[in-house]
Amino acid sequence: PFILPPGERERVQVRSPWSTMALNVIKISRVSPATHSVHPFILPLTFFDLMWLKRNPTERVTFYRLTESSPDSFYSVILPKLERSLSLALAHFLPLSGHLKWDTQDPKPHITVFPQDSVSLTVAETGADFSRLSGKGLRPETELRALVPELPVSSDSASVLSLQITLFPNQGFCIGTTARHAVMDGKTAAKFHKSWAHFCKYRTIPQSFNLPTLLDRSVINVPDGLETKILQLLSYLAEDKDNSRTLKLSPFKEIDDVFRITLNLTQENVEKLKEQAKNESTCSDLHLSTFVVTFAYVLTCMVKTRGGDADRPVSFRYAADFRNRLDPRVPETYFGNCVFSIVLSEHKAKTFLGEDGFVNGVKILSDSVKGCGSRGVESFWEQYEEEKKRVKSGTQVLSVTGSNQFGIYGSDFGWGRPVNTEVMSIYRNNQFSMSERRDGTGGVEIGISLKKCEMDVFISLFTNGLDN
Repeated sequence: PFILPPGERERVQVRSPWSTMALNVIKISRVSPATHSVHPFILPLTFFDLMWLKRNPTERVTFYRLTESSPDSFYSVILPKLERSLSLALAHFLPLSGHLKWDTQDPKPHITVFPQDSVSLTVAETGADFSRLSGKGLRPETELRALVPELPVSSDSASVLSLQITLFPNQGFCIGTTARHAVMDGKTAAKFHKSWAHFCKYRTIPQSFNLPTLLDRSVINVPDGLETKILQLLSYLAEDKDNSRTLKLSPFKEIDDVFRITLNLTQENVEKLKEQAKNESTCSDLHLSTFVVTFAYVLTCMVKTRGGDADRPVSFRYAADFRNRLDPRVPETYFGNCVFSIVLSEHKAKTFLGEDGFVNGVKILSDSVKGCGSRGVESFWEQYEEEKKRVKSGTQVLSVTGSNQFGIYGSDFGWGRPVNTEVMSIYRNNQFSMSERRDGTGGVEIGISLKKCEMDVFISLFTNGLDN
């Protein structure tokens, strides 16, 4: 590893071109799994993996407050525990230390894992205000960007995971993760974070964690030909047709004047939204889950925030877990993606701009979620392909990432639960994030990232709508 002596820490400052925060990099090292596979192995990407091949990496930063976080105690006690437990966790998530590869002779990408593979871990310090950055109020996106690491990538090879631990001396620390979605979905990523935390606190892991050690791709039972179809679609949608096989992703989206905020829907708010949908809808069989009413409410606020042409197309989507929808069911111990992007038919903005906008959104999402239980993968694929091909310029796109079922606030490394967790990739992916509330009282935390002028309008619509 590259390590700087304490007296020289202030001399090496790194400033991301997308961040306004200066970091003092303490070291950049490689952490290997505690136990290796004796032989290298290759994991082919499945249909569910390929769906996310061109998606920008998922970035998350999770903040932990410390009562004792002087540099001396952090580097002598806390950091070694974090590094040792990371090595133990990686032994149960071996593909995370590997690489995504797409050689010219291969029809589709795969994951390669060699015995010597490891994960990049950056350790840094900042003098920034921990309480403000880890808070849930308005914060400039540029100030948080430095807390998530870069993920090395070339046209035919990409790292799967990069990690960064940043110390806020005498305040706390945060863990930033950047991962390729084509290798694991949100459920697997949350399980990795919680497993790392459990190893750090207890040096072991209970069987109830159902660690994803099953790498057998044959458990993904989908109709023949779907993998070929999704590769053909990726080629069709590529901006550079001559280089459609590249693992490089779209350029970074400008984040100047972009702000983020975490908003809450209490359980009382959720019940009120369900009651509103029931009272205003002519349908008696609505699927009124927390997910449906939350998505419909955020969607309505987003469309109204944009304003403009009432006839513009609006496209929205969400990821549905297919572990229990395939035949046979996919074991809980499977490592990899098993979520499908449900793309709903486009609607005109005016569907959501009027007084009935929220209930219209509820009806559309309710019908879609109910359909997930009866339709096969092939049916969803046909709709996905059709909608992706017909997306027009100027379409307002919105999707949701995360879940209020992941339990990310339960990841205690031994110094208390997180004070906050942020999905940093939502702005570049046209998403909002959803998670359980930290206080455990039900309801939902919603992460929003918008241009400042739009953010002011969105917050007003969001809060006023709950007060009415």
